[in-house]
Amino acid sequence: MKQTTRRKFLGQCSGALAGVWALPVLLEAAPGSQPSVRFPSAARDRVAVASYPFREFIAGKEHKSGNPTIELKDFAAHVVEKFRVHRIEPWSAHFPSSEPKYLAELRTAVAKANCAVANIAVDGDASPYAADPGERAKAIAFSKRWIDVAVAIGSPSVRTNIPRSKDSKPDAARLVASLRQVAEYGSAKNVVVHLENDNPVSEDPFFLVQVLDEVNSPWLHALPDFGNTLNAHDEDYAYRAIDAMFAHAYAICHIKDGEVNEQGKATHVDLARTFGILKRHEYKGYCSIEYDAPGDPYKATAELVEKTVKFLG
Repeated sequence: MKQTTRRKFLGQCSGALAGVWALPVLLEAAPGSQPSVRFPSAARDRVAVASYPFREFIAGKEHKSGNPTIELKDFAAHVVEKFRVHRIEPWSAHFPSSEPKYLAELRTAVAKANCAVANIAVDGDASPYAADPGERAKAIAFSKRWIDVAVAIGSPSVRTNIPRSKDSKPDAARLVASLRQVAEYGSAKNVVVHLENDNPVSEDPFFLVQVLDEVNSPWLHALPDFGNTLNAHDEDYAYRAIDAMFAHAYAICHIKDGEVNEQGKATHVDLARTFGILKRHEYKGYCSIEYDAPGDPYKATAELVEKTVKFLG
């Protein structure tokens, strides 16, 4: 079964509090200072469920005919009911609107479900390292807009993607210049920005680590994905990569136990080894379940939730 990946589906989104214990608390911080998210310590409270694995069930362009339809506003309640998890990570493509009225409704629905947003996974199609300055400006503006969305729905962070450019190979200097502007905006809004080891060209983990070191901002961090690099490289490279990413991680990582690459080959994550890396770096942030392989996402997500709770415990 050929999977539709995030890399093939970019930028397709349109332009009183309940259960306070469930909300991720971002402490007040002056612009430019260190972010300080108060993460929960209980293992289950550190788990989130991403909306991306349920793209064939959530209303939108990837919804599969014949499946039940879940509105994004109802996803938090759905996650609480199905998985006993009180945090979600919505995908930008699942937002039917980014208008203030809709975002207020979404925030209210999430809080009513005794849930909270751990992070927003944001995918656009403009490259922040493109040779064309107009495209770079578009990418920067896109990331800033989703930082504003994070503020509106109470998310402490966003993951912004680094799409491949049509006019340039990955360029660290241009990417650093762009991301400095994004990180500064995140600082002003008290929202942490993350980079994920997703596509193996422009989001190679060692390339991202180089960029993170050069930007050198407490508001720009790594989002380690357990499976993406293993899907494109051998085990030695992949586990060295995940180690390098966790050395720069802060608020969010993606949990998966395997993936199927574009050639149809299945790869399998050594969860014990990867969680060992996570613990060695004393990572305290959220662990978002992002199952991404053929099969029932409900069963696989439920199993990954319980495995994650066990490894974190």
